[in-house]
Amino acid sequence: MSFLKDHAQLSPCTHRADSPSEASIVSHLNEMQWNQVRIFVKWASTIGGHSIGKILIANRGEIACRVMRTAKKMGVKSVAVYSEADRNSMHVAMADEAYCIGPPPSQQSYLAMEKILQVARVSAAQAIHPGYGFLSENTEFAELCKQQGIIFIGPPSSAIRDMGIKSTSKAIMSAAGVPVVEGYHGEDQSDECLKEHARRIGYPVMIKAVRGGGGKGMRIAHSEKEFLDQLESARREAKKSFNDDAMLIEKFVDNPRHVEVQVFGDQHGNAVYLFERDCSVQRRHQKIIEEAPGPGISAEVRRRLGEAAVKAAKAVNYVGAGTVEFIMDSQHNFYFMEMNTRLQVEHPVTEMITGTDLVEWQLRVAAGEKIPLMQEEILLQGHAFEARIYAEDPNNNFMPGAGPLLHLSTPPADRFTRIETGVRQGDEVSVHYDPMIAKLVVWAEDRQAALRKLRYSLHQYNIVGLSTNIDFLLSLSGHPQFEAGNVHTNFIPQHHDELFPTKKATPHEVMCQAALGLILKEKMLTDAFRDQSDDKFSPFASSTGRRINICYTRKMSLLDGENIVDVAVSYNQDGSYKMQIQDKTFLISGEILKEGDSLYLRSSVDGTVSKSKLVILDNTIYLFFPEGSAQIGLPVPKYLSAVSSGAEQSGAVAPMTGTVEKVFVKAGDKVQVGDPLMVMIAMKMEHTIRAPKAGVIKKVHFQEGAQANRHAPLVEFVDEEAESK
Repeated sequence: MSFLKDHAQLSPCTHRADSPSEASIVSHLNEMQWNQVRIFVKWASTIGGHSIGKILIANRGEIACRVMRTAKKMGVKSVAVYSEADRNSMHVAMADEAYCIGPPPSQQSYLAMEKILQVARVSAAQAIHPGYGFLSENTEFAELCKQQGIIFIGPPSSAIRDMGIKSTSKAIMSAAGVPVVEGYHGEDQSDECLKEHARRIGYPVMIKAVRGGGGKGMRIAHSEKEFLDQLESARREAKKSFNDDAMLIEKFVDNPRHVEVQVFGDQHGNAVYLFERDCSVQRRHQKIIEEAPGPGISAEVRRRLGEAAVKAAKAVNYVGAGTVEFIMDSQHNFYFMEMNTRLQVEHPVTEMITGTDLVEWQLRVAAGEKIPLMQEEILLQGHAFEARIYAEDPNNNFMPGAGPLLHLSTPPADRFTRIETGVRQGDEVSVHYDPMIAKLVVWAEDRQAALRKLRYSLHQYNIVGLSTNIDFLLSLSGHPQFEAGNVHTNFIPQHHDELFPTKKATPHEVMCQAALGLILKEKMLTDAFRDQSDDKFSPFASSTGRRINICYTRKMSLLDGENIVDVAVSYNQDGSYKMQIQDKTFLISGEILKEGDSLYLRSSVDGTVSKSKLVILDNTIYLFFPEGSAQIGLPVPKYLSAVSSGAEQSGAVAPMTGTVEKVFVKAGDKVQVGDPLMVMIAMKMEHTIRAPKAGVIKKVHFQEGAQANRHAPLVEFVDEEAESK
């Protein structure tokens, strides 16, 4: 086992940004300060308990970094574990100690319980914080920690077990008086039994993995015809994710809201709720934007939600941070869905509206202290949003991606704008783990102010190197129905056309700005060469208009998507440019400004002045404006372009690196457009690869269990006509 120690402490939350009105800030700060005073008084009066001076974080990425920040604040040392893929990661750099625990696959590293416990012993860590995902809701791991005298910063293993099995949790909640949805949670797992119960409950039904979470092993069957296909798919994914393919069937509530309540319990029998979060807007059953409190929820419903959640927590003697999830219909009737026995990804929005640090609470409660605040002391103020920024392509069914963050700049963070991340510029989003890049969290005095701040901050989040969902988040947060708070779990499909508008041609004015940015960047490089060159008479050391294109006119070709846009550039003696696109002429001038590590283009187009961030990488010009962004390509000469992907025309290719889970076809089979060819597991998700056109299978290149790289030919086939000749 290797050992790495690094005392560098990185914190992405040290800068200032725009903030709400002075009066609201003072009010908010006063409440936050009072909460801290209350916590200190409670802590000072606590007698007994354990002493936690060092914790091991059995996780990676942003949650590991987030836990370390609180540990540092409390004077607690942190120990990181990392896979070989994460050797140079942010969470490793932040930790006081870091240990390599294996190769990239999670099963051999972050899920390797004995390796992690060995690190805890070697490092003399008194406690383990599991974060979320990985081992956070693993009963066996919690038990092993207890057996070895290591504090597991989470609930008792019995609560994890009872709440982790959905059928058991439903029965417990029903007995405790918490409302539940009608469904089947029995032991008979035969196809016919499940199908019969689905028919009894009435379609549509939700098929869920009994040991589920994160949208894994979850499918909706809208009719009996598709029930068995959806059941088989859910079972496969559940087996892969949880090593258990047992299913339950529930009535699917049409257009429900997903409302969850943050609860907290201690070892002294106390339990409180910290109000609700609305996490309704989802894709692939996974959350994308969360907010607290829930829009349109009355004080009375809020109280009943909270009290029901506390009932649920007390029913399993819950200790630590937990989340009770409900589905809510249009009349604000709510029903228990499941309980997540860990800290949730979206916990920062709760912290923002209550002025608490839930990780600090976790550490204190794990050490035997009482909950820092009682129910009447927990105050709700303002509104908070969290937007999850993912490496994914929303226009390709949110296909997750991977790759390097060639350029990364974020809005400045302050007390009311949090950037929860585990990556820096130059880091790589790994194919082995979840594709989340960061969580952008904002607070303001009310929902509309918070929403404005969210959109403003998203415009300042600029990433180059891989596809992200930032533009989609802007489209989503600006939708009139979202602004009105009319959210539900079917929001994205229902408003698909507005959220995914047909891409329009880039305005000619923006094309001119891209051309200007390229010319001025060339001039900047030329000037730098001249300053460093000994040959002042070299033609490469001249930065005049003549050097830029030998004569006063330059022909440029730019790519707007797949369309070539020709720009004729004329250099004027006063330093300005005349640019012609088709039959329209523009007068352009500007300069490049350097601010910190970023370049900005300040330009005037026919007298209209604007400023945009300028990034030029990989034959692409990126412009980030306050109101949007543009991506303009530079045509690559044919002799430099990649070999044409013939495999795409004659078969199916891997959309990303992953493992072939199931193969449905063999050589000689006939397929139609859209027929399933195989299932791949990539970035913790199941992807069905379908036939791009009709034909006869010629060759299947991968067997089940094999790993395929991105763009690798998976299945090769020929047209039926060619086969018949």
